[in-house]
Amino acid sequence: MVLAGPTNPMVTPLLTDLYQFTMAYAYWKAGKHKERAVFDLYFRKNPFGGEYTVFAGLEECIKFIANFKLADDEIDFVRQSLSTSCELEEGFYKYLSGVDCSEVEVYAIQEGSVVFPKVPLVRVEGPIAVVQLLETPFLNLINYASLVATNAARHRYVAGESKMLLEFGLRRAQGPDGGIGASRYCYMGGFHATSNVAAGKIFGIPLRGTHSHAFVSSFMSPDEIIDKSLRHSSDKRSTCEDFVSLVQTWLRKIQSWSNSLNGTFGGETNHSELAAFTSYALAFPDNFLALVDTYDVMRSGIPNFCAVALALNDLGYKAAGIRLDSGDLAYLSSEARKIFLIVEKEFGVPGFGKTVITASNDLNEETLDALNKQRHEVDAFGIGTHVVTCYAQAALGCVFKLVEINNQPRIKLSEDVTKVSIPCKKRSYRLFGKEGYPLVDIMTGENEPPPKVGERILCRHPFNESKRAYVVPQRVEELMKCFWHGPGGVREDLPPLKDIRERCISQLGKMRPDHMRRLNPTPYKVSVSAKLYDFIHFLWLNEAPVGELQ
Repeated sequence: MVLAGPTNPMVTPLLTDLYQFTMAYAYWKAGKHKERAVFDLYFRKNPFGGEYTVFAGLEECIKFIANFKLADDEIDFVRQSLSTSCELEEGFYKYLSGVDCSEVEVYAIQEGSVVFPKVPLVRVEGPIAVVQLLETPFLNLINYASLVATNAARHRYVAGESKMLLEFGLRRAQGPDGGIGASRYCYMGGFHATSNVAAGKIFGIPLRGTHSHAFVSSFMSPDEIIDKSLRHSSDKRSTCEDFVSLVQTWLRKIQSWSNSLNGTFGGETNHSELAAFTSYALAFPDNFLALVDTYDVMRSGIPNFCAVALALNDLGYKAAGIRLDSGDLAYLSSEARKIFLIVEKEFGVPGFGKTVITASNDLNEETLDALNKQRHEVDAFGIGTHVVTCYAQAALGCVFKLVEINNQPRIKLSEDVTKVSIPCKKRSYRLFGKEGYPLVDIMTGENEPPPKVGERILCRHPFNESKRAYVVPQRVEELMKCFWHGPGGVREDLPPLKDIRERCISQLGKMRPDHMRRLNPTPYKVSVSAKLYDFIHFLWLNEAPVGELQ
């Protein structure tokens, strides 16, 4: 099966750091370029002060390597760029012209999975010069994707499973690619729809949208509405010739009993707003959703919406709802709900009390949490800036570290123990407890026997001698699968985006609540087998220089 290239045409072999090419030349010059190397891609700390991350970006990486080939003009550019410092041998450029990923293997955790620090998300094996050329693009494609998917999942968790989340961030995203990518990975992380039309076309994400304040304020009077007729929803032969008058009749009915609502609807509504709502309903009678805060939500926006919605109801249509984009969202949504319930009872319109209320206005995790505590009546949240830009944290910080070359384990040491790498080719497992929750992720050497259900296994912190525990797993899941084994090798299929989204939502729902909570979450345990622990520290002592005091 031939895979299409990456979504973004700018993702080419040149989307890398210059030092990847300088290292490739040095490897080639030393005759090391074909040596078999193993690299792990992982992160060291969960983002946003949380204790979990959602893995995303794998499909784009596989599409990238499936189409990896340096074109002649790209090689010419590399030649020009490297010749500024010294003249490189022509044989290197001939080597580059033949480079592909036919000898590369990629093992990874399935995209959409909940993942944790230190555990490899991706293991890349192949000729060291080739794999080095993959480092930067892999990090680029996974870092942002995983950060956005995690951010979306966190917003979804705080909002609650029953609420609809709409991604409205295109205008605030970091450029076109940031906007497209954010829409995709917000959907993966649990959002229901996007306003981004391009993302809808490319990825099949459901689209949602209504109108802006400009549409409302662009009207001056109902007299501007030229075609006032609207056909009945179920009987196309029946037509209301003057829908504008029907709306005005309903508005008068609403105002006639407004005194019974303690003056909530007191005074006249804004007629230009009413004209805008009426015009929009004539254009979209099956999907009339009104932005009600252009002038005054309770004194104008809500009564005007109700008048139009009730007129639509007379013709067999059901209004989609309202959107609040400013003010006290908890209070306004609660008051709007009261009005809708009164309208349902007063005018005998079944279901009107359940009219959908959507809220926007620079929402983030903190405001969603505050709204929950204030017992809001919002059904759907439109979230933009804070989710697509990952306003709370700029980057995830994935790294790409050599762990083996020519079957010889390698380790990176550091005075900061969190930056010490875990050497050798490894296998990773998730161990589940009696209640069905994941208990711990454990890494083992590649050739170690896997953990078995019902058998006691010692799980050790990779660097802290005192942190260890025995686990008797009730279920064992191996995390990494082969997603690339050369162009003709046996590998896992790349699932469609909807399946990845379902996997993400399912996994998040199976996590223990204390790992998921927004404030002071319990850290999830990541461990190594006793045998791998001993090997790490043996290699550490062998590689660390011995000091001498004088």
